[in-house]
Amino acid sequence: MRAIRNIAVLMGGPSEEREVSLASGRAVVKALESVGHSVISVDPKEGAFNIPKGIDVVFLALHGTFGEDGEVQTALESMGLPYTGSGPESSRLAFDKLASKRIFIERGLPTPEFVTVNSADSQMPVGLCDSLVVKPICQGSSVGLHFVKDKGQWKEALENVLKYGKEALVEKYIQGRELTVGIMGGKPCPVVEICPNNDAAYDYEHKYTAGATVYTCPAELDKVTTERCQELGLKAFHALGCVGYGRVDILLDQGNPLLLEVNTLPGMTATSLLPMAASALGMGFEQLCEWMIEDALSRHSKKVPLPPVTKI
Repeated sequence: MRAIRNIAVLMGGPSEEREVSLASGRAVVKALESVGHSVISVDPKEGAFNIPKGIDVVFLALHGTFGEDGEVQTALESMGLPYTGSGPESSRLAFDKLASKRIFIERGLPTPEFVTVNSADSQMPVGLCDSLVVKPICQGSSVGLHFVKDKGQWKEALENVLKYGKEALVEKYIQGRELTVGIMGGKPCPVVEICPNNDAAYDYEHKYTAGATVYTCPAELDKVTTERCQELGLKAFHALGCVGYGRVDILLDQGNPLLLEVNTLPGMTATSLLPMAASALGMGFEQLCEWMIEDALSRHSKKVPLPPVTKI
């Protein structure tokens, strides 16, 4: 018989991704209530929250700052409450794209070439590539992402990205297939391919505009390439010390997979990419949400230590 849980779903929050988080949270609440659980919604809109007594587990449907950067995980650890997803330190590392890249490189895991820039007056990097990707170091959901194809676009892109922090990450632009690998319980899920319409870049607009992007799961890849992508995704996930579940974004450059980033709290609507991958395994959305809370409770009850992470 299914155990009925008292669950708090943290959703919304203070980040740039508030609306996306609210959509995830509402979908999770609906799914968990539909199978009989007692669920409350908690919105830490100002970066603070209270969890009522009697809650068995916290489902994190937060994205971005105060969701994926380790802050809310630290708070929940101090309360002694089980919660879904990775711990404070691995969440912080995954949210910090520069920290992640340094660990990937240290572990010998391939990632696009990059430099960092800390001044709006900096010149466009020479020798990296004619086309560049400029992004904030600590944001998610493609917030602040810019594709720079010539010098005329450089200054505006850099000024915009530096609004999100003191430093910008500038990557070599790679014209490759965009893929993502879900991770659940230490195993990779079927690969999802992301194809924005009209060969456009996969930016915030294409990520959240209905019909703007075509997703294929399982991705149409040969067996060897599929396994290489899944293996790389799993290695990246473990390199950052992540546990439970997540999603790893990958670019396929002429058959060679390159790591972009690890998402510790990926989108959780019924049409999001991790649920899509779980569906390809025969797991419905409600079942996936229940698996996540049981995974959190299991790890908490066993007092399993979190995997080691590389300090930076």
